[in-house]
Amino acid sequence: FFYYRRHCLDHLPTMSAIFDFSSLITVLLLLICTCAYLRELRPNIFDTTKAGEPVQHTGFPGMLWKLSRIGERLSPYVGFGCLLMGLHILFFKK
Repeated sequence: FFYYRRHCLDHLPTMSAIFDFSSLITVLLLLICTCAYLRELRPNIFDTTKAGEPVQHTGFPGMLWKLSRIGERLSPYVGFGCLLMGLHILFFKK
């Protein structure tokens, strides 16, 4: 079983989504769309506040907040980018 599995895995590409440009763009578009959708469902999901302090958008939640703002403000462009990436994945990517 292990020989068969190792032999089958030798033919798969080992490149991650970070090093393949089209996969990186796809992951970024999916993150933007997911964050914008979650913010629409729960508007305060990425706001980390302490009692009486102003909202600080720093760290990983801050990055997610910024991605959700990009998705809200540039939604026609993000939608067009998702459409183009979907067509690219379906018809052009091997």
